[in-house]
Amino acid sequence: MAPLPPVEERTLRALGARRRAPPSPSAPELVSRLRELSRASEGLVALLDADAVAGERHLLSAWAHLGRSRARGLARLRDRSAEFVLYVAGDDQLPRALAKAGVGSATERFVVVTERPTDPASLLARFELVDDAGAFPRPASAATLDRLGVAPEERAAVPPESWEGLVLERVALVDLAAPSGRSPTSKP
Repeated sequence: MAPLPPVEERTLRALGARRRAPPSPSAPELVSRLRELSRASEGLVALLDADAVAGERHLLSAWAHLGRSRARGLARLRDRSAEFVLYVAGDDQLPRALAKAGVGSATERFVVVTERPTDPASLLARFELVDDAGAFPRPASAATLDRLGVAPEERAAVPPESWEGLVLERVALVDLAAPSGRSPTSKP
């Protein structure tokens, strides 16, 4: 795989985090804050369960696919941040994508994702989270692949160091599923 661009050159930025005082804030509180931030920001803001993220390439690939889809006029959702979760989860249905990659009451570690100029570290206080470098980035694990719906049979076909590629395939497959009301070959 091609090397990743240096962190300082990336438009998409991400940071691992955890709750400052578990179990607070609750999942509904976090989702409410995320919605507020998304409405107030022109750029993408996402809060993901770290156990559903298979490294930096995973997020960068999801973001690139989101950008290409929207540039072609093939937006699936009005909210870019919610649509980003579709790509991260490798699923074309928002409820399933949120179940795979969204935050819930069992979420212990998070990935805060945003676009420049917003720094993800500046969002930690808004979410009442603290930096946790152990949460992100992490390589693809069997548990992450299970969560994203990559079957054990698929994993067995490649060595563990290639599992990231299986996740990236899932991200790319979202583009092949028709956005609501369109076929994959219809013109925008």
